[in-house]
Amino acid sequence: MKDRFIETRKKSEDLCKPLLVEDYSLLPSEFVSPPKWHLAHTNWFWEEFILTKYLKGYTVYDPHFSYLFNSYYNAVGNRVLRADRGLMTRPSVEEVYRYRQHVSEAMETLLSIKFDKKLLELVEIGINHEQQHQELFLYDIKYIFGNQPTFPFYGSSYGLTEQDIKREFIKIPEGIYTVGHQGEGFSFDNELGVHKVHLSDFEISSQLVTNGEFIGFIENGGYNNFEFWHDEGWHWVNSNKIDAPLYWHKVGGEWFKYDLDGLQKVNFSEPINHISFYEAFAFAEFKAMRLPTEFEWEIASDQFSWGQLWEWTHSAYLPYPNFNKAPDAIGEYNGKFMINTMVLRGASVATPAGHSRKTYRNFFHPNMRWQYCGIRLVKKPDAISTNN
Repeated sequence: MKDRFIETRKKSEDLCKPLLVEDYSLLPSEFVSPPKWHLAHTNWFWEEFILTKYLKGYTVYDPHFSYLFNSYYNAVGNRVLRADRGLMTRPSVEEVYRYRQHVSEAMETLLSIKFDKKLLELVEIGINHEQQHQELFLYDIKYIFGNQPTFPFYGSSYGLTEQDIKREFIKIPEGIYTVGHQGEGFSFDNELGVHKVHLSDFEISSQLVTNGEFIGFIENGGYNNFEFWHDEGWHWVNSNKIDAPLYWHKVGGEWFKYDLDGLQKVNFSEPINHISFYEAFAFAEFKAMRLPTEFEWEIASDQFSWGQLWEWTHSAYLPYPNFNKAPDAIGEYNGKFMINTMVLRGASVATPAGHSRKTYRNFFHPNMRWQYCGIRLVKKPDAISTNN
């Protein structure tokens, strides 16, 4: 556990190595958090939930930091408004790194002397929490760089793999299936409550939707045809003048997209990325297909390759049967967000190694698209009956 802790902490700081000090505090939108805030918040999590309770004689680095770097834990106390995270020039980046060193040294001391079950469960949550922020960091730095006029280079290790031209549809028979996290490994509380679901037979694509396919949607007026959209999605498209995926630009009649390795021509064979649930639903309607439910995705996932992009499902984020929130502030981690969001399944190229499993339930509001997210289609019943 100690080695995993050290490795996780190092990964967070390694992600920041390509940055200039000027990059650490930018906040181009309210849903983005600055790199400096990610570093400090994940640090505060260890200090607040573990060190102050388990390490005798531990000295809090700075009492003001709880107010500055708490995210949404009401049980812990007041906090800076999310929209104000980019206004903090103090503490300095250098001070945040000293803060991290202070906490890391204390955690290593604690993990050398104490190993009770409750502590180890909290350390596991802390590691997974910091891994979540490592992925969020990549979303955020991409948004920060992708909205600058020079499209800065960050790194080239998060590219997507081209999809096979041959698309097959995998048949899943009707039946009663068991869903939810099983076994002894780690899971978040929203994966628990193993239960049975009934699924009708369905056919799910072996491949993700590609950029080339999505360009067909654009060129055939997909963003201008209300028949493909939910009413709320249609309002979102028109209110925000959306006419292409996030980070896409048309230059000299050709499509380009910003990625962490700079502005590049769109590769038609790569999976479409950075689209909202609204766009995913509209594209599915355009293709006379639909999105899978989260349970269909979970049951079928052993039969296709996944992990390039989080995949939108047509399932609202709701509690499983017998779901119970944990006591105290840790109980605020997932349960209170089970409204007005949609479930994504899988993982992405930005997900840290070892942080994915087929029962993982990611969730975002349907308008969000700065996360690494794509589309997998399911045939509608009339299409299934026609082909059988």
